[in-house]
Formats: sequence, C-alpha cells, structure tokens
Amino acid sequence: MKNLIASFFLLFTATIAFSQTGLTVGPPRLYFVGDAGQAQTQYVDVTNPSKDYTLELGVSFEDWSYSAVGDNELSPKGTLPTSCASWLSVSESYFSLKPGESKRLQLNMQVPKDAKFTAEVPIHTAMLFVTQLNPRAREKQEGANIRLAVRSGVKVYHRFNGREAPDLEITNLVYKDVDSVGQFLEVSYDVTGNIWLEGRLRAEFLNQETGEKEVVDNLNFYCLPGDKRKQYIAIPKSLKSGNYLVSVLAFYGDQDVVKIAELEFKHVAKN
Repeated sequence: MKNLIASFFLLFTATIAFSQTGLTVGPPRLYFVGDAGQAQTQYVDVTNPSKDYTLELGVSFEDWSYSAVGDNELSPKGTLPTSCASWLSVSESYFSLKPGESKRLQLNMQVPKDAKFTAEVPIHTAMLFVTQLNPRAREKQEGANIRLAVRSGVKVYHRFNGREAPDLEITNLVYKDVDSVGQFLEVSYDVTGNIWLEGRLRAEFLNQETGEKEVVDNLNFYCLPGDKRKQYIAIPKSLKSGNYLVSVLAFYGDQDVVKIAELEFKHVAKN
C-alpha cells in the first residue's frame, strides 16, 4: 500500500514537470476496429503551448499493460503478446513545432493478413509517445544543471469486428484499517470479458443503526481483458462510528452494466 501511495506522488510530480515544460498531445486514447488485412487511419494532435521555445519532437511506440492496481506498465515494442506496435506507422516520425504551433499527425494501422481473434489475445494495444528531443535548460539547483524534457503518450487499442463481450466479476470486498495508511475498502475484481473496460465504482455506506447513508461516487477505472485488479476506496472522514452495510457498484459498458458486492463491517471513526 505504501508503494501505491508513492506511485501516486511520483505521477503527480511528473505532471507538474510536464506542465512547466509544455507539450499537449491528444486524444489520450485511440480505438481501432478491424479484421485481418484491413487498414485504418486516425489522427493525433500535437501542440507547443510555449511562448518562446521551439520543440524538436520524435514519435516512437512501446507496449503497455496495467498493473494489479491500475498503473501503466511499459515494455519494449513488440515484447507483449497483445502488442500491435508493429502494425502502426505515423506520417512524421520527427518534426519541430514553433511556439504556439500545432500539427496533426496521421496514425495508420495495418492489421496483418494472418491476424486472428483468440480467447488468449482478444485485443491488441500499444502506446504512441511524442518525445521532446531538445530539453530546455532550467535554473541551476545546488550546482547542477537541470534540463527538463517532455514525453507524452497516447494509448492505442485494437479489436476485431463483431467481437465485443464486456464483463467483469467482483471477487472480494474487504474493510481494512491500517495505521500507516488509514481506513479503506479493498475491492478485487477480474475482467472476464474479451474487450477493454472503462467504468466507475460507487460505494454506498448505510449505517444500520440510524439509517444514514453516505456515498463515494465516480471512481473511474480502466482495464484490459484478463486483468486481475484491486481498487482502493477511502472511508469518508465524515463517516460516524457504527455498524455498516456497504454496497460497492461497478458500472461499465455502453449500457452501464452493474455488478454489486456487499459487506457488513464495524467502523470506529478516527479523529
């Protein structure tokens, strides 16, 4: 759990550094649907928001997956069985942007003629990175020359036509009270369908003595087929001591499919 908190802190500080240096790449995700031998094109917009610095940029591809707690894990291009990095090409691999300038890149996917849908690998993924090649010098700190560069990623997903069966199962729900971390729920779930999922969790805390209810809502999650995940929901500081029934609802899919898990627990509020 300490490692989880540390990863959140590192992600936050990295975001600060990126915003200081400046680079905007979007959209954050691109979805391709195509069968063997088919080609498709989508677009990535890159902007240099700086007022006084030209960016030299390069495009590259890597593989990625999710960790058990939903963090991104990167791997070299073509090393994961789900990789579609070699199917991708971009209109410009190297380019420069003047201050305030934008460029639209054309991202092409060519699905191999021998590509097949399998239960083991129902979808494919890759990550497109736009990387600053001319780091900008920063003020010296304790005698060191600091140079900051930006790398921004776009997730790429591929699935075959007519193959879409989203599903997940909540496998466990536990209340935990850890001195160094606090009070929280640990939700475990498996992605049992054959498509990526984007959804949200909601926790409803019902005080079984007073009938009062508190809700923690809009906890977003993103996952891939085969993922076995854990998600943590902090107990609200305002939750009074008492005996509770908590219902955790997972909403996902275009039709907002709902899976529910319930747990009874005794809560002792801490100041």
